[in-house]
Amino acid sequence: MTNGVRAAVPADVPAVKAVTDMAYHHYIARIGVVPQPMEADHMANVAAGRVFVTGDPVTGLVVIEERADHLFLDSIAVHPDAHGTGVGRRLLEFVDARARALGLPEVRLYTNAMMWENQKIYPKFGYEVVERRTDGPYDRIHYRKRLG
Repeated sequence: MTNGVRAAVPADVPAVKAVTDMAYHHYIARIGVVPQPMEADHMANVAAGRVFVTGDPVTGLVVIEERADHLFLDSIAVHPDAHGTGVGRRLLEFVDARARALGLPEVRLYTNAMMWENQKIYPKFGYEVVERRTDGPYDRIHYRKRLG
């Protein structure tokens, strides 16, 4: 366990789904489609070792994927009741530490252009915009953070 974050186990899958749904549900009306994290195969992601959780009960999680030249942050979700308590910060710090431990020089992620809250948060944690690109029904802003 690093910084209160641990690998998710199969018993966490219902909580992973619940927290993800709670974190992303309000975006459906805004963006006009169900956000991808809500449609993820949570059990497969947990089984693949891609999901890390914090809290007991779970209040936040990240879904990450090791790539050849970076760590991809596929999803971060914080239960609305835990907003402003440092859960998101702890998770982002964990992602940085995980990338460094894997010897990867940067973290990459994207967010929907309509999720403007995220566009204020990520730069505060050292992420820079790489590009804006449409992927199917999703208008996404791609970010990267180079690790020192």
